[in-house]
Amino acid sequence: MSGGNQHMLDFIRLLLSATANASLYGMSHPQVERLSSQARASICLILESRPEVTLLVIDNELIIDGQPQDLGLFLDRFTQTLKSHGVGSLKILPGITKSEIELLIGGLARQLDDGAQILASSDHIRLGKVDLRIREESDDSGTTASERPVLTLPDMPREELARFMEIYESVRNRQKIQINGVKEVVSGFINIFRHSGKPLLAMAALQDTDESTFSHSTNVSVLTLAQAIALGIEGQLLKEIGLAAMLHDIGKLFIPEEVILKTGKLTSEEFELIKQHPVRGARHLVETPGVPRLAIIVAYEHHLKFNLSGYPKVPADWQQNLCSHMTMISDVFDALRSRRSYREPMEFNQITVVMQNMMGTDLHPALTRNFLRIISGVMEANATPE
Repeated sequence: MSGGNQHMLDFIRLLLSATANASLYGMSHPQVERLSSQARASICLILESRPEVTLLVIDNELIIDGQPQDLGLFLDRFTQTLKSHGVGSLKILPGITKSEIELLIGGLARQLDDGAQILASSDHIRLGKVDLRIREESDDSGTTASERPVLTLPDMPREELARFMEIYESVRNRQKIQINGVKEVVSGFINIFRHSGKPLLAMAALQDTDESTFSHSTNVSVLTLAQAIALGIEGQLLKEIGLAAMLHDIGKLFIPEEVILKTGKLTSEEFELIKQHPVRGARHLVETPGVPRLAIIVAYEHHLKFNLSGYPKVPADWQQNLCSHMTMISDVFDALRSRRSYREPMEFNQITVVMQNMMGTDLHPALTRNFLRIISGVMEANATPE
């Protein structure tokens, strides 16, 4: 375990100990004050090297800075403590004060000095709920998102899509990827999500898709951004998630096109070539200036499968990134609903059955359920007559 992760585990241990003592003895006990101070010192040390710390609780999983955790005894207790208070996300920012830590501990212990039992956000501690449902939002006019027109993929700026296609062609020609161009495309997607009435509906237009790497990568980026937005992810991390999903299949551009587009069954040699694309893609991104580490990780991990039975082969204790799990889900969905040379696109009800059967083996169960709820909401909204 890296030093940064160890500091995070130390912080959670101290926070839990302070909470347990506060529950027994109250916030004014010297032991609580000592543990609170140590917890603040620990998190401040972590924040010296990063802009924020983000923890998410999804079902019974704890995600720290996008990384699922192995739940030992105290991490499981911490996860259940957050869940019992309705906390799905906890973001801690630099500058956190002693009083803010004490308010957090008191809220978790239900021992606030004023008798209140409500956890609340503060300037440097942001609490939220990861809502795994489609939520209705209204604008100032009172119009709900479902009443507004859906923004479709053709409405996205053509020059941005053309730029990304050019970027892919340059990679195919063995030129270095222009990462700033990809960042601009992803920022364009996010801006459209932000300005449409209900961001998740922007992906509803991605219906008839072909099997080209370009189209598939664009769709997977949009679908993965939709998942991230539904989980309350925003800011720089959201941009990096969209970029990572956009570049997840970049390694396929180094595989012979006749193998990628072959209509019949692949030979064992051809399949071995296909299995090389995660490593080749990650290697290309490592050698490209300005590529976020998350994009390299996702390019490498997006075929590992939830149970690590995919490729490339990794150690049994390998911890996959949250973004890799979301990208895998988007990848599978887009592949199933896309037209292939050997089959027609699947209907949503067929895709649902297939993906449900893949939960726990190929796909992350909680994130897949969330994804299918998102898509189901989109399908229902599109089927509603105006």
